Amino acid sequence: MENLIQRGAGILCHISSLPGKYGIGTIGKEAYAFADFLRRAHVKYWQILPLAQTGYGDSPYSSVCCNSGNPYFIDLEALRDEGLLDDEELASCEMPEGEVDYGELYNTRFNILRLAYARFDIADEDFVKFVESGEFDDYAVFMSLKNIYSGSFKDFPDSYKYAENLAIKEFREANYKSDYCFWIFVQYVFKKQWLKLKEYVNSLGIQIIGDLPLYVAYDSADVWARPELFCLDEDLNPTEVAGVPPDYFSPTGQLWGNPVYNWDVLESERYEWWINRIRKMREMVDVVRIDHFRGFDRYYSIPADSETAETGEWKQGPGLKFFIQLRKKLGNVPVIAEDLGVIDYGVEKLRQRTDYPGMKIMLFAFDGKLNNPYLPRNIQENAVVYSGTHDNATALGLLKRMNDSQFLVFKSRLRAALKDEGVVFPFKTRAEAARALCVSVLASKANLAVLPIQDLLGMGDESRMNTPSVATGNWKFRLKEIPSRYDTAIMRKMVKEYNR
Repeated sequence: MENLIQRGAGILCHISSLPGKYGIGTIGKEAYAFADFLRRAHVKYWQILPLAQTGYGDSPYSSVCCNSGNPYFIDLEALRDEGLLDDEELASCEMPEGEVDYGELYNTRFNILRLAYARFDIADEDFVKFVESGEFDDYAVFMSLKNIYSGSFKDFPDSYKYAENLAIKEFREANYKSDYCFWIFVQYVFKKQWLKLKEYVNSLGIQIIGDLPLYVAYDSADVWARPELFCLDEDLNPTEVAGVPPDYFSPTGQLWGNPVYNWDVLESERYEWWINRIRKMREMVDVVRIDHFRGFDRYYSIPADSETAETGEWKQGPGLKFFIQLRKKLGNVPVIAEDLGVIDYGVEKLRQRTDYPGMKIMLFAFDGKLNNPYLPRNIQENAVVYSGTHDNATALGLLKRMNDSQFLVFKSRLRAALKDEGVVFPFKTRAEAARALCVSVLASKANLAVLPIQDLLGMGDESRMNTPSVATGNWKFRLKEIPSRYDTAIMRKMVKEYNR
């Protein structure tokens, strides 16, 4: 397959991390300003995390509907400009700068969106077409049911829990204007605003890299509407859930809790559900990063009643059959394969046969082993190299936690790596070493080199986005302002120097 990832530089910064007055980053003027910063810095790729509406825990990797857009990202000022909100209502949505307060957002943001909806004409021709397309029918019914019955869908009355056609039809009609169309409105506004932003970003010569989680949340419209696609019992409880086995970092493994797929049923339908998911995502982004790519080769399945991941077993995924079908239906989709973690020959063979670039993390490169796959000398062109990801400490954060002797060893190994790349970049302090790590990323042979915005700005652990296996305190990081002219110049200089 043709490699569709051009040589260039990228910045990883989720929409939620953008600055602004309304408690969380939005797809409003700050997003356009961030795109302008990328253009001035000569950056070709803007990587984001999943755009979907978050559920319990606020993780973008655990959504109420995998194809949805996050209502928190809606530009409220645009709604004001359309006459759906007034200045006083808009002012009531302002929140202190700093970390995202998801509790406050949950308690206030949907109320203001309902105010805007109350002034919206649901007979509008474009909106009627959007409703009739059925794209968000399952989502709108699911969210309306949750609004009335709360809890998980397994707590719905049986006729709704099992999505009986007549009961759902009557429920939709009874709640059409009060709830159903509100949730359609939320997705209508989000999609319209997002596609406008994407058009602008693309007009600057920048592509958006989106993130596609492998699994979906149990309490989601996805599982509720198509339970046969997942390993559930007759009462719609999961029988098997996803996770990862015990390793050096976790002696009991990780129990994620997402229901695993019934790949036999998906194959019998020629993977149409999955292909449609990617088709919809391709409307929203230019490049698709598939999270936990290894699950297409083999996936770790854990009995749902297990208390830890120790009792799980590896099972066979769809493998190349899925990607052949994907290409038949959608052509050659630009994909990045997240191939981190427990990787074996089968995963590597699948990635090579699809010709998707894998991921290399520079923070993992300096263990002293010459065969370390993340060392610059071992990175090939068909790869995407990062200083770190949203799941890692920032470069400076990691270096600050090293004692003096550990940092001394790290410096010697990083200097050797830079020498391998033919790069002269003197450094002494931890802050200088963090910048040198970014230089090594951009100087690598990989077609695409991506820096989290925290590493470009030299930020520490206070700006970390996510700590895996820690249930609280994640996904809150926000910038206080768009990167400065100085930071823009630094990035532009590195992009030019390393031919990106």
